[in-house]
Amino acid sequence: MPIFTSPFDPATETALVTGAGNGIGRAIALALVGEGVRTVFADIKPETVEAATKSAANPDLAIPWTGDLAQRSECDRLLADSRAALGLITHFVHSAAPPRREADHALAVTDDTWEQMRSVNLDAGFHLGREISRALIAAKAPGSMLYLTSLHAQTPRNLPHYSTSKAALAMLVKEFAKTLGRYKIRVNALVPGAIAAGGFVADPALARHIPLGRLGNADDLAPLALAVLSNRISGYVTGASIVIDGGLALTNWFDPPQLDD
Repeated sequence: MPIFTSPFDPATETALVTGAGNGIGRAIALALVGEGVRTVFADIKPETVEAATKSAANPDLAIPWTGDLAQRSECDRLLADSRAALGLITHFVHSAAPPRREADHALAVTDDTWEQMRSVNLDAGFHLGREISRALIAAKAPGSMLYLTSLHAQTPRNLPHYSTSKAALAMLVKEFAKTLGRYKIRVNALVPGAIAAGGFVADPALARHIPLGRLGNADDLAPLALAVLSNRISGYVTGASIVIDGGLALTNWFDPPQLDD
């Protein structure tokens, strides 16, 4: 049987996707539902979550959830609600991230903005991933997790709260992968480039720095996300960071921030 005809087993596999109301998270969540996987769509805005789940190929498989993952209590509520709806969570995608403002450079970013970015990107990613893994270990079931990091885990972005949280998330992927591999839980990262979706408002002029000649979109990431999540397709892949950027990482396109001297 061809390996790409059935990457998931809808009878036993489920998914939780954060940031599923828009952008990359939405594209991945919709693609999972398209493969017959019952999926929780988690995001902070009810209207975007509702729109996303209604647009699913089979809305009955798309479970909406809203809450602020900067709060630990909301992370715990998400876990409880997802388990009530899905049973065992076998696949986890962490795409949630607060909006970014170009004005928030190192000399301007507030403590609250710094804290919120770290709390959602890193703290929620760690807590949710660890608790999902504990349940998989207890059930002696395989699973996979996928984190959305960034090219700016390696390259300054003029947004220190964003780039440092993504750098920490990239190391969390490696830590999880090393620890959880013995339990057949795989953990990987997708590394988006200039994707015109979610919290990134792309300047079309950026395309001149991209070897493939265009900005990316969320649907450019969904097929590879599913391939990496699938234990049938990528069962020997863990701890990997897979860049999807049209070649943008081959250039160095960001100038230093403008400061009010």
